[in-house]
Amino acid sequence: MITHYFKTLKDAELKVLDIARTGVWTHVVAPGDEELAKVVEMYALDETILEDARDFFEVPRMERSGGVTYFFTRYPFDEADEDIDTAPVLIVMGESFVLTVAVREVPQFKEFISGKTKISTTQKAKFFIQIMDVVTKSFEYELMRMRKVVHKNRSKLRKIGSREIERLVNYEHELNDMIAAVVPTNTWLQQITSGNYMQLYNEDVELMEDLMIANSQLVDSARSILKTIQNIRQATESILTNNLNNTIKTLTIVTILLTIPTLISSLYGMNVILPLAQSPFAFYVILILILLIVASVVYIFKRSKWL
Repeated sequence: MITHYFKTLKDAELKVLDIARTGVWTHVVAPGDEELAKVVEMYALDETILEDARDFFEVPRMERSGGVTYFFTRYPFDEADEDIDTAPVLIVMGESFVLTVAVREVPQFKEFISGKTKISTTQKAKFFIQIMDVVTKSFEYELMRMRKVVHKNRSKLRKIGSREIERLVNYEHELNDMIAAVVPTNTWLQQITSGNYMQLYNEDVELMEDLMIANSQLVDSARSILKTIQNIRQATESILTNNLNNTIKTLTIVTILLTIPTLISSLYGMNVILPLAQSPFAFYVILILILLIVASVVYIFKRSKWL
């Protein structure tokens, strides 16, 4: 689906156009072969690069061809059919247009389309920064959500069960995907400020620097949460291992204590002549003997700090 949006500083609302014009934002979602060819012809783009935008596993990078700059990045997306937590989006910056291509509908762009976030498609550099800003903020929101759950689990370390461990493993996977998306994105953001990929005014440069700082902090926060999750998992494994060892030790002690009366009772159950066999107090003597032996073993265990 191809949609053309247009808005100047004087316009009150974002307009939807039937055809492209100078200063337009063209948004393409899940393009087919015909739509992709139409966009390539419309803006004289590199078809090979644009084809990469349909690859769900495309990695963030920046390319320049024919005076047009192509920015591949990723945004947080809950994809049920893929074992990945981010989706790709291509931002193409031309001399008179901004083009975005995505394999799925981008939830973050709803802020622009609904008018919640004011944009001007004719201010290309500022609009590009706004796109990257909403992507960064969506990552920050995901981090905030995960941080709360991780800290909650850390405060209840001894009560963590299999469900919590599974959730932490999923968060670890999400954080790795997030870092893999943000780090290369931040690399080409730095190249923009130092190269001739886009015309930036002084205000745009400051906004770009703030964006790079936010992305760097995002990576640091993600790695910090990732380290916390790893520590929780290691602590949980240690606690479970220690509990298992204590359980095995308890069962071993109980087995030893039960073996003593079982052994003596088995001996006196034999059909042979045994000591005290004719005594009317044999049962009580044997019972006292068993209790004394068991008490002695318990004393030895406690003295050895096994109990």
